[in-house]
Amino acid sequence: MRKIEYCPVSMKKLLVKMKDTSELMVDLGYSAVLYDDYDLAMEVIRLEEKMDVYDYHVQISAMLAARTVEDAEALSGVLQIASAAEIISNAAGDIASIVLLKMGIPHELKKELRLADETVVRAVVEVESKAAGKSLEEISFETEVGMSVIAIRRGESWIYDPEPEIEMMAGDILFARGHDEGVPLFLEMTTARPQVSKVYQESGIGQLDRAVDIIVKMKNRSELAVGLAYTAVLFDSEEVAIEVEVIEQEMDEMKYDLQRWVLQAAKHVDDIENLRGLLHLAVSTEIISDAALKIANVVLHDIEPHPILAMAMRESDEVITRVEIAPGAEMDGMSLGDLDLETETGMYVLAVKRGARWNYNPKSKVTLGAGDLIFARGSKSGEEQLLKMSGARS
Repeated sequence: MRKIEYCPVSMKKLLVKMKDTSELMVDLGYSAVLYDDYDLAMEVIRLEEKMDVYDYHVQISAMLAARTVEDAEALSGVLQIASAAEIISNAAGDIASIVLLKMGIPHELKKELRLADETVVRAVVEVESKAAGKSLEEISFETEVGMSVIAIRRGESWIYDPEPEIEMMAGDILFARGHDEGVPLFLEMTTARPQVSKVYQESGIGQLDRAVDIIVKMKNRSELAVGLAYTAVLFDSEEVAIEVEVIEQEMDEMKYDLQRWVLQAAKHVDDIENLRGLLHLAVSTEIISDAALKIANVVLHDIEPHPILAMAMRESDEVITRVEIAPGAEMDGMSLGDLDLETETGMYVLAVKRGARWNYNPKSKVTLGAGDLIFARGSKSGEEQLLKMSGARS
């Protein structure tokens, strides 16, 4: 194991890197599993090594900065969130190891994961496509189709969290995250061909749909938990933090349900590798919800959030925002389904607050009204669109 050399880096910059890298790793880990991509899985492991370096520097920076008990108390929340990001990155590495260790994942699960609340898509840029020769800023996938490019593979090189000015070239392999409704539009813009539905081979495992439903729900809930945890810290909301705690308990139950199903199914399956992969994925996903609770505990344990946390969250690739719907705004009186915010803005609605009442992970039929508070996560360009639609001042 190589020795990590300390070099001065601002705490804020380190926190931004840890948050962005851990979230990117989760998306890339699932991508590696979905597309059985060994090279991509190896890239996730390399990013995991980077996270170890970031975590080391955060700890050293905190120790150098703490001169009094008050300083140490103020920085304890920072260290707790950095540690949680490290845990999320380790879980992402475990997800990627499903490919590296050649564990099986039933084809039915790969199909359903593409229909999760947020999915990852892979596309090769064709010469005749709209994307070829254009920068990400010019195409603006986030606001056009609700998809965000998280990585580009160009030959043997990788570009993570590509900058807006990055120009896409024919032959580039793009990995993008977003709502499943934006996938066909994204593919058409990058390949110049309409999407053709993939035919999945049946695995032959009886009652597999139950296990698949559990895994997909766990993925959705873990991502919601992380988003709500950061929301709780950013807005110092104990109510939101308690919801993260509830989700974490639900995740434990779902993991136990899946374990029971696997034990029952193992008696009727000749090749248990597919079942091994399911268990591994469930455990790794549940660990992400544990990390989310660790973030929320900053609020639940009444630790005063350090100002640097809010600054870091505002500078990260995926921001969390709170907007209030103004009377007569585009969103006033419209349902989430009619607005289709995920595709139109690339913003994912975490919660809606009306008076003292919260609606977490609201469904498409929820109708919004003036005075409602919307909590959402997504890109800065998507946030601007959301602000316009809500009639809120930026």
